[in-house]
Amino acid sequence: MPKVLGIVLAGGEGKRLMPLTHDRAKPAVPFGGSYRLIDFALSNLVNAGYLQCAVLTQYKSHSLDRHISLTWRMSTLLGNYITPVPAQQRLGPQWYLGSADAIYQSMNLINDANPDIVVVFGADHVYRMDASQMVQAHVDSGAGVTVAGIRVPRKEAWQFGVIKAAADGVTIEEWLEKPPDPPGLPDSPEESYASMGNYVFSADVLVDVLERDAASSESRHDMGGDIIPMLVADQQAAVYDFKRNIVPGATDRDRDYWRDVGTLDSYHEAHLDLVAVEPIFNLYNTDWPIFTSHPQLPGAKFVENAFARDTIVCSGSIVSGANVDSTVIGSDVYVGAGAKVERSVIFENVTIGRGAIVRNAILDKNVIVPDGVTIGVDHDEDRRRGFTVSENGVVALAKNQVVIP
Repeated sequence: MPKVLGIVLAGGEGKRLMPLTHDRAKPAVPFGGSYRLIDFALSNLVNAGYLQCAVLTQYKSHSLDRHISLTWRMSTLLGNYITPVPAQQRLGPQWYLGSADAIYQSMNLINDANPDIVVVFGADHVYRMDASQMVQAHVDSGAGVTVAGIRVPRKEAWQFGVIKAAADGVTIEEWLEKPPDPPGLPDSPEESYASMGNYVFSADVLVDVLERDAASSESRHDMGGDIIPMLVADQQAAVYDFKRNIVPGATDRDRDYWRDVGTLDSYHEAHLDLVAVEPIFNLYNTDWPIFTSHPQLPGAKFVENAFARDTIVCSGSIVSGANVDSTVIGSDVYVGAGAKVERSVIFENVTIGRGAIVRNAILDKNVIVPDGVTIGVDHDEDRRRGFTVSENGVVALAKNQVVIP
């Protein structure tokens, strides 16, 4: 078995997720009531048996570093670890210049671990994936790098980095960044491969290409924008079809699920995927669990004829005489009598007052909605109050944001 080192790129600012990223890095954004986005990438690596992982952090990383340190504790007896690695300026007085530069500046991690294979995953997507199957496909292909590709309708592929596969369906012939006319697949002309931002490298190939990239003054030092195209030009790149990945316990409905939650709208939609009777993404798959640390709180409680439909409610929360529909409620939340909460995402320690209405909204931690206040009903009023309203009408409130009646 090859020796594998996991590297998770977790330095993203997440500007398009503001105000949720006003006070935290994107991978630290809560998801699904109990989790943080980074828990999905780390769970995929750990479930695959890869127990030596470094998480490269940079922007507003305190809560992310704390979450990793407190949650992701591995057994040191066997030399296992998951450790946050902040920007260290090992090569000069500059922060990471891009995702490739982040790994280059952290080359000591590779030198110390001396792996055969380096698995490089992004930290801010929602999905399940057995990384060991991708590693095996990489070894079998003999490529220098293998890129995970997900099949998307060809007419929608212009939004992504697109992989043009050769006739063998494995070799990457061309790498296209948001092409206006995406190429179809050899076995499915109306589908294209979109890059998932997950890579498997032979360690020596990764070291060599990072050194070449660092020496280029014209490079943006980006994994998808620079490193992969260099290896495509060297004919060392292969694609791994995500559809081939079989995760234990997956249903027919969620087996190919992958969501980039980079905007408020996609983040909101991904939560609605969780709460259907037959969820589009199933958090309840115990054969491939998503790990996190859960707060020490009592179970959720419903009192005074409270009603909840198609809703996830986390520990410590109380719904008192309220009506909740198609919503994810985090821990230690209180929803008062007569309140209505619909199609919303409620973070921990939020209070929603009596008779309030919250609709198509995302409320960050510690928000207090006074009695009778409406959010998501009148968008002009929402903007006047200083709330963020997305293109599709999702209303987002920042952590600790004050709501004035």
